[in-house]
Amino acid sequence: MRPAELERLTVAEAADRYVELVRARTVTGALSSSTAEVYARDVATLVELAGADVVLDDLTGADVDALLLAFARRPDGRLRTPSGGQSPSSQARFRRSISALFKHATLAGWVQINPMTASTVTSKERGGLRPQRRALTREQAQGLIGAARTLGDVPAPEGKRRDQRTELRDAVIVLLLATVGPRVSELVRANVEDFFTNDGVRYWRIFGKGGRTRDVPLPDDVAGVLQEYLARGRPAVAEKALLLSWRGRRLARGDVQAVIDRVQRRVDPDQRRSVTPHGLRHTTATHLLADAVDMDAVRRVLGHSDLATLGRYRDELPGELEVAMRAHPLLRGR
Repeated sequence: MRPAELERLTVAEAADRYVELVRARTVTGALSSSTAEVYARDVATLVELAGADVVLDDLTGADVDALLLAFARRPDGRLRTPSGGQSPSSQARFRRSISALFKHATLAGWVQINPMTASTVTSKERGGLRPQRRALTREQAQGLIGAARTLGDVPAPEGKRRDQRTELRDAVIVLLLATVGPRVSELVRANVEDFFTNDGVRYWRIFGKGGRTRDVPLPDDVAGVLQEYLARGRPAVAEKALLLSWRGRRLARGDVQAVIDRVQRRVDPDQRRSVTPHGLRHTTATHLLADAVDMDAVRRVLGHSDLATLGRYRDELPGELEVAMRAHPLLRGR
C-alpha cells in the first residue's frame, strides 16, 4: 500500500532516515554490520553527488543515470588509480545500494515513482565506463611476475627482524594468482598440506565452490618459489595455513590486494597497471586461451563446471587478431 500523502524530503533527509533504518536491521540480525556500513557509505556518496538540498522526488531516471556515470568516474583510492575511476564491481554495488534506497522511498511515500525504473545505465552496460581491461597484457603480467620472482633477493630493510619479512610470501601470492588464477577465497583458504608432489610434479589441491576440488600442477618456477617460501619464508608455527602474517596468523582476503599493490611498486612504470586478485584470474584465463591452450584444460584450472563460463573471463588483448591472422592454420607451409 502506498502512503496517502507524499513527503517531500531532501536527499540528505531521506538518506539519514534510510541509513538509520538499515543500521537498525543489524540489531535483529537481518543485516550484518559490515553490509549496513557499505549501504551507509554509498548513500552518503549519493548525497554528495546529487546535492543534499535537492528534493528526492525531483530526481528523474536521467538524473539517476548521471549519478551512476559520475560515480563510475570517481577516483578509486583503494586501487591507486586516481584517474581510472571505479571498478566494475564497485559500480554494480553502488547501483544496488541506491536502488535499495529508492525502493524503500517508494514504499515509504518519499517519491511518487521510483526513478530507477527509468534508468538506462545498468550493471551490464558499463563497458565504456571501464577505463582499463581486467586482464593484464602480456607485458604487464610479465612485469608483475618478474617483480615477484626477484622478491627473494630483496635485502632486509634496516631495523626489520627476519621473522617480520614477508617478501617470499608476497612472491608466492602473486605467482599463484597470476599463473594458476585461483579465486582469492581459494588462495587464503589454502593449507600447506594441500600442496603435494606426484612423479616429480608439484600440485595444488584447490578446494573450490560447491565442495568441488581440483588438482592443478604448478609451473616449475612457481613450485620453486613455493618451496623456498616453505623452507625459509614461512613462520614456524602450528597454524596449518599456507599464507601467514608475520605474526603467524592466516592471511585475510583483504590483505591480498595490499600485497599485489606492494609488488606492483617494484614493476617498471611502463609495464605497471593496477589490478585486483580477480583481475589476475582473468589474466590467467585470457593468456592461456590466447595461447591456444585447450578450453577444457583452462576450465579445469579455473575450477568452472561449465565451458560457457569461460566467456566471462576471456578479455581482448591488443593485436591478438593480427597475430591470429598472420599465423593462419590454412596458410602454414606455403
